[in-house]
Amino acid sequence: MPPALFTLMLFGALCSLGWAMPREEKHRLRNQVVEMFDHAYQNYMDHAYPADELMPLTCRGRVRGLEPSRGDIDDALGKFSLTLIDTLDTLVLLNKTTEFEAAVRRVLSDVRLDNDIVVSVFETNIRVLGGLLGGHSMAVMLKDEGQHMQWYQDELLHMAKDLGLRLLPAFNTSSGLPYPRVNLKYGVRGPETRTGTETDTCTACAGTIILEFAALSRFTGDPVFEAHARRALDFLWEKRQRNSNLVGTTINIHSGEWVRRDSGVGAGIDSYYEYLLKAYVLLGDDQFLQRFNIHYASIMKYISQPPLLLDVHIHKPLLPARTWMDSLLAFFPGLQVLKGDIRPAIETHEMLYQVTKKHNFLPEAFTTDFRVHWAQHPLRPEFAESTYFLYKATADPYYLEAGRTILDNLNRFARVPCGFAAMKDVRTGSHEDRMDSFFLAEMFKYLFLLFADAEDLPFDVEDYIFTTEAHLLPLSLSTAPHSSSIPSNRTSEEELDDSNFDWTCPNTRLLFPDPAFPRNLREPIRSAVDKSCPRPAPYREPGMGSPPLRAQDFMANNPEHLELLRRMGVSLIHLKDGRVQLVQHATQAVSAVAAEDGVRFMQEMMELSSQQQKEQLPPRAIQIVSHPFFGRVVLTAGPAQFGTDLSKSSTGVRGFVTVAEPYSGCSEIANADYIQGHIALLQRGQCMFAEKARHIQKAGAIGGIVIDDNEGSSSDTAPLFQMAGDGRNTDDITLPLLFLFHKEGNILLEALKEYKEVEVLLSDKAKDRGVDVPEAEDCLTEATTPNSFAPVGQSQMSTVELDESAPEEVTSSQEEVSPVDEDTSPAQEVSAAEDEAGSTQTDSAQPTEERDSKSKEPEGDRDSSSQSVDELLADWREDLEAFKQMEKDEL
Repeated sequence: MPPALFTLMLFGALCSLGWAMPREEKHRLRNQVVEMFDHAYQNYMDHAYPADELMPLTCRGRVRGLEPSRGDIDDALGKFSLTLIDTLDTLVLLNKTTEFEAAVRRVLSDVRLDNDIVVSVFETNIRVLGGLLGGHSMAVMLKDEGQHMQWYQDELLHMAKDLGLRLLPAFNTSSGLPYPRVNLKYGVRGPETRTGTETDTCTACAGTIILEFAALSRFTGDPVFEAHARRALDFLWEKRQRNSNLVGTTINIHSGEWVRRDSGVGAGIDSYYEYLLKAYVLLGDDQFLQRFNIHYASIMKYISQPPLLLDVHIHKPLLPARTWMDSLLAFFPGLQVLKGDIRPAIETHEMLYQVTKKHNFLPEAFTTDFRVHWAQHPLRPEFAESTYFLYKATADPYYLEAGRTILDNLNRFARVPCGFAAMKDVRTGSHEDRMDSFFLAEMFKYLFLLFADAEDLPFDVEDYIFTTEAHLLPLSLSTAPHSSSIPSNRTSEEELDDSNFDWTCPNTRLLFPDPAFPRNLREPIRSAVDKSCPRPAPYREPGMGSPPLRAQDFMANNPEHLELLRRMGVSLIHLKDGRVQLVQHATQAVSAVAAEDGVRFMQEMMELSSQQQKEQLPPRAIQIVSHPFFGRVVLTAGPAQFGTDLSKSSTGVRGFVTVAEPYSGCSEIANADYIQGHIALLQRGQCMFAEKARHIQKAGAIGGIVIDDNEGSSSDTAPLFQMAGDGRNTDDITLPLLFLFHKEGNILLEALKEYKEVEVLLSDKAKDRGVDVPEAEDCLTEATTPNSFAPVGQSQMSTVELDESAPEEVTSSQEEVSPVDEDTSPAQEVSAAEDEAGSTQTDSAQPTEERDSKSKEPEGDRDSSSQSVDELLADWREDLEAFKQMEKDEL
């Protein structure tokens, strides 16, 4: 079937019963999307360009090497004005043709692609190569219309080919799978490249190449790019697990052995499935559809548990691999729409929508009972993408309301004076100093298309396919000249049986004759999310019996428990400090089933340890509410073990801040007249936290904020502190005391220096610009430390130590938590010494923000000096200290 004739049959639309959004309201929301895009794009151009990304809290650009390293998340940055390139085709779609022409001229004159810098092959392909090809497609379209870009001579395409050639050395492996990183100047071989030693890559990293590389081949007539992308896809297909027809998450690029055998549709695998289906649409090769359909049947058989999508083990697909879902799977309902499977798309999207409404944004990960698992949200667009595709498929105004929710939450909680800031914690509303390029590349495209009418669009989007970064590639490429001799591994004759495949999308009118059907699908899911609290019992294969021992029941001094651990291959080691360490050797278990039980026990113990830490030591929020901030800047703060418990206060404590004299707060306050009725700012050190609190309370303060004296410290890179008492009764302290690290505290001090009067709100979570936000149910928040578990067949030894500092990474051969006292809870080791020692960690490990699937490996940090600011609203002065992103990949 010629792909040029393959249309996205999304218009067999249902009409939902009930209210339809007025045309005027749709237009208002469409215009609001454009205004929000302008706010983000203009602030990037004004404050960040030519840097790769905007840092919206400090109003400056993020330049790799000049800011503290965030580890492998920085592999997307190549000193090539990433955000500008990623935004090119968005400008055209939003009818900003003049800005697009100016942006193309800037790219051609300013951007260099031969920098001596190591970048992610995956990220550079989807963002930069895809951005250049999308920009080229738009430039050609505008030129053909005869009004704009008449000077254009395929310059963006020439840059795209240059970049493609710089990425090709990464594919020089025996398997054809690319190295995860490449040096833009030197490739992957030789000491000057600083790469080429990696052995593993994620499935999506190797399998999300074909659209961009095939488009590059067909635009340029050079088949080498498409050939390499096909070879990588062929190898992944050959290495699928033949019984389950699923693929793992991480693979060895040399041997083809699966390093991580868990399988899902979220991080690590997601866009591999997306590109199989879209490669069929774009290129017209039936083989891609056949492979996708085989995979899809297995996904729906093993992973899909409507409305949930849960990871399983590829060799035992009935065995769940984890009890939580990551936010990247939110793209999957949109892919199901493209496939034509509308019902499960509606169900999963509704679950995601209800989780979004609970937390304002999709947490980076959440549990099967819809609690927060990882609290970050880097402004991901996948939920908006699926919302748009479902609206296209159903014409149900319900999805316009979902889009309105996305818009409102972005404006209420993420908008800051210099752009939109990622959420550091959806529970508190605190921000991160980052605005990723994909926010401009994807989010505003899908939201604009959701609310726009056909006459609002400068071209027919049905003539294009969206890449995973929402770049636009023309379907006419299916008829472009290309080599017919590109090698590929053909699927077996049995697998090519046409009866096994759906070749067209079904008509939704025939599927859903009752227009109320989508609403009937959504209602039980909405109720399930609303009423959820208890954690469902983990699934066990038939005949395996009940779990022999749950982590929450384990007692280290119970002989029966120790015997059960022995049968699972888990041994207990008593450490000198009184804590215990659990070590599992799968080969020492009495049976394979017992070994699997041991793996699950270790996972439960890790989650239980981290959950107890988070539940006992939750973060707090300091929100700047005065002019010109109006609640848009939120700082993550640590609580105290004494004084007012802000989690029990519906309003928090609001007041103007004043620097105490002496700044240490370790003696009687000299400026008590100024402190009275205000919130005192104090410096950490020289005395106990409780002593500081008593001094400012005596002076009449209504609250206190202790700022770390360790220059460069940040909640992004260090665990939060819970400030301990002084060993005495602290019932006399009745005001709230919060702790800020140096970088967050410096933002507050600079604001005070700039605006003289700064009012803040101390609370357990950020409020909506002065309007109280209803408290979420207690059962909706669960925070756990991200860790992965290799299946028994892969991992022969795993270690669990239960302590408050769980390591950030667990390799395929070793799984750890950290030690805990036998008779105390994992997070209750609090010293009553001087305040630097008298604190409890509250955030021992957090996940790396993972863009589709990158593997992450930290680079060396480089500190930058703290400078004063000229503006935080319209014109901050120079630089505030950059936030460091503490994250190690463990999706």
